[in-house]
Order: sequence, then C-alpha cells, then structure tokens
Amino acid sequence: MSFALLRSNSRPALAAIERQARVLCSTLAIADSSAKTAGKTTEKKAYLQHCQPGKSFVSTSVRKYSKKTAAPERAYNSDSDSDSDDERETTPRQRQRKERGNSEFWRRKMRTLHGVLDVNKDGVISYDDFMLLAEKFASLGHLDMKAKNEFRDIMRTTWESQWGEITPYNLVTVEQYLTEMHHVVNDKDLKKKVHRFLPYLYKAVDKDRSGSISLNEFKLFFRCLGLTEENAAVSFAVIDKNGDGQITLDEFVKLGKDFFVSEKEAHVSRMFWGPLVDH
Repeated sequence: MSFALLRSNSRPALAAIERQARVLCSTLAIADSSAKTAGKTTEKKAYLQHCQPGKSFVSTSVRKYSKKTAAPERAYNSDSDSDSDDERETTPRQRQRKERGNSEFWRRKMRTLHGVLDVNKDGVISYDDFMLLAEKFASLGHLDMKAKNEFRDIMRTTWESQWGEITPYNLVTVEQYLTEMHHVVNDKDLKKKVHRFLPYLYKAVDKDRSGSISLNEFKLFFRCLGLTEENAAVSFAVIDKNGDGQITLDEFVKLGKDFFVSEKEAHVSRMFWGPLVDH
C-alpha cells in the first residue's frame, strides 16, 4: 500500500519533469536552427564580399555573362576587313583623314602626271594622248609588231576601264583626273590595276634588253614624256636608291605604283614622272 501511494503521488511530478524536458529540447532545437541560419548568412556575405566587394550577387552574374558573350564579337571584329573596322570605330571626319589622296602633296603629283599624259599639250587627256604615248615608247624601244600591239592594247584597256568610251569628245581635265584618281587609290581592286601598264613602259625603255634601265635609257624615257635630260638625271639619282646606276623591272614597277599611292613627301617615288609642278 505504501508503494502504491508513492507511485500515485509521483506521477504528477514525473509528468511535469517530462514537459520541462520537451520544452528544453524544443528550445535547444530552435536555437541550433537559428545559429545555423545565421552562420550560413554570415558565410554567404563573406563569400560575396570576397568575390566582389560592394557589389550584389546579381550584378556580378550579369557582368560575368556579358564578358562571356563579348568574346565572339571580338573574334568577329578581328577577322573582318580593316576598312570596315575603321568605319565602325571612327567618325566620318576621321575616315576622311585616313583616305588616300587628300593631301596637297598627292594632288601635286597627280597634276604632274596629268601634264605628262597630256602628250599633245592641249590641257586635257584624251584617248589620242594614250595612243601617242604608246607610239612614242614603241618607237623608242624598237618594239616588234607583237609587242607594239600588246602595248597599244594595254593602253586601250587602261583608258576604257578608267575613262569609258573612246570618242573625240571624251576629254579629261585636271580636276576630273584628280577626282578619278582619288577614287582609284581608295578602291582596293582599282588600286591593284593602276600600274599595270608600267611593265610595258619598262620593256620599251630597256632598249638593249639587258634586264635593267641605265641612266642613258632613262633619259630616253623622259624624252618620250616631253621632259629634259636634266630632269631625267635628277630623277634617276633620286630613285636609284642603292646607287648602282641601274633600275630593275621590280624597282621600276614598285616606284611607279608608289607614286600613285604614297603620300610621304620624302618618298623617292615622287620623282618617278619628273619634277612636281609648283601648283
């Protein structure tokens, strides 16, 4: 009976202890969860500060994505044509400065050449001038009929590709020549063809067929152009860069081409067609 009484009286106490234990466990669980959450938050903040101080996670992700997608664009630009790159990256005024043929020095060269190609000296260039020039050089070089016809054909093709139809009324003034040559030196395809008649001139000037042009032969070249032997001597001294007294075919063609495209006043090609005009 005493045991039963003791058990009966201890039941309320045990129940109270169990409740307190459950409350304590619950409190500990909540505290532990809060500590874990706080730890993760602190860890996340530390990570973000380490990766990108002062920036948000979203903006960092966007920035990283932009960098990744920009790479193909850079690769495309590097493979594209340089002229197109210039058009994308420069203003119209900057593009104009990059064009060839805008300097007064270049214009002087083209005026000089216009005067040389105006063989009959009537102030304009015509198809007749081209044929007279071909005739002079053919006679100078004592070209056979085949070589002479080739020379005439290349001069005819040059005229038609640049100036159009062959008529007595198709006359090219100085200003027209400047405008057309400005277009030629800024067009990739036309620029490659501007000097194609020069090998034929060389063949005619290389009178002794030695494979190089001497000073005396260069004087004959200038005589065909209506220039003096003194002009020839001065020009030859300038363009004979290595001073060996000879000009090879490669040198002749390169100098003739550079005359059209170079805008450097100190370049030796400036004297290829004689002294430059003063205006």
